[in-house]
Amino acid sequence: MKTSPAAYGELTPDTVLEALDAVGLRGDGRILQLNSYENRVFRLMLEDGGAVVAKFYRPGRWTDAQIHEEHGFTLELAATEVAVMAPLRMRLLPPAPANARISGPAATLLHWQPQEGGAHRISVSPWLGGRDPDIESPEAFERLGRLIGRVHAVGAQQAFAHRLTLSPALGIQAIDTLLALQVVDAAQAPRWEHAARTAMEGVTRAFERAGGTFQRLHGDAHRGNLLEREQTLHLVDFDDACSGPAMQDLWLFLDGQEGEERRRQLHALLRGYEDFMDFDDAQLLLIEPLRTLRLLRHSAWIAQRWSDPAFPVAFPGFDTPNHWADQTVLLQEQTDRMG
Repeated sequence: MKTSPAAYGELTPDTVLEALDAVGLRGDGRILQLNSYENRVFRLMLEDGGAVVAKFYRPGRWTDAQIHEEHGFTLELAATEVAVMAPLRMRLLPPAPANARISGPAATLLHWQPQEGGAHRISVSPWLGGRDPDIESPEAFERLGRLIGRVHAVGAQQAFAHRLTLSPALGIQAIDTLLALQVVDAAQAPRWEHAARTAMEGVTRAFERAGGTFQRLHGDAHRGNLLEREQTLHLVDFDDACSGPAMQDLWLFLDGQEGEERRRQLHALLRGYEDFMDFDDAQLLLIEPLRTLRLLRHSAWIAQRWSDPAFPVAFPGFDTPNHWADQTVLLQEQTDRMG
């Protein structure tokens, strides 16, 4: 089955309810679409009084094998009592469509095609109610560090075979993608490309100096992917799980790019982290290179999704000369910070 972008864009509540009904999760009709630009994510209230989160994966982004690895990692974490939101095992109930199936070593990915429209790939997780955690004090950063340390202790036990590897090559790829799509303002393109490629030279040098090994990561660990539930800190949304340096799952929690407060936050974060995992201080060199990679990859991501009506609304000005002039300055500043 191949997922149709048109069918994905026109996903209806009826399709959501029918798909989950086929695996015994009977909705009571109450559906709330949750914030997610990349995938379509819904909270469904069930007839039995429970609730689940259904993720409809954007077509063309991940292969089945990559999604299976994402699920496998979160299930490993859950099995060791690390606080994450892991997918549910599913089983098709009759009368399911003949072309519906469930895949994955743990049977966590539903392939569903309604009578009319394209196919969808769906995972389902328990709904975790909770609140945004307060990560301000040194104690809170230390607690957060322990959570990431536990995630990495499990992640280091084996390697991904199919997920992306976070390396300088992805930054070069992002530059090439933006130029190929011709989204960079023509008048700004020469200066922007020079700034981007110069910045990537700094990223590459920093990765070479830091050395070390890569391991399985959350990949997009930031405060928006934390949830406080029953006095326990949870890490959610492993959609960007990847292989890479440990620092990738740490630096986004820090405020700003310099200053005493940021240093205190980093110290507390690493103090908690090292309760479970050793940290190689050479990776401190990677904070600004990782920021540079994120800057370029974020631009390429927006460009690749620009035909989705949600993106021009969410990122106004992306296609203007001023935006690319600002991006050029940011990349030049990143080059200076990397040295």
